[in-house]
Amino acid sequence: MNIHVLAIILSSTIFLLVVDLVRRHKLTFKYALAWLLVSASGVFFAIFHKFLFKVSALLGFELPSNFIFFTLFGVFVFLSLVLTVFLCQQNSRNDTMAQKIALLEFEVKGLKQKSPQRKDIS
Repeated sequence: MNIHVLAIILSSTIFLLVVDLVRRHKLTFKYALAWLLVSASGVFFAIFHKFLFKVSALLGFELPSNFIFFTLFGVFVFLSLVLTVFLCQQNSRNDTMAQKIALLEFEVKGLKQKSPQRKDIS
């Protein structure tokens, strides 16, 4: 099997898997966008592999494989940074929600103490 065919199959599989996860609401589109771009670029460079050689030579890489590894490293560092930002935002939302719940519980306790107690007739 040709390596280009294998790259097309692998990238297409990842693309379709991400689309299916978005369709089933297991993954939101904002998180899936980066994976869709990476897999689409994998398909593109597998089909137009001569373009990969030209781009890597233009950027000063001796081998296209070095360019691929460098690019993937950069993409994964960027994805890690983006996911860290989303995680920090979620932590802030959780803290705010916990504070609001605590305030509501405090208000409910105060209202229960102020209201006259009803005696159950049984």
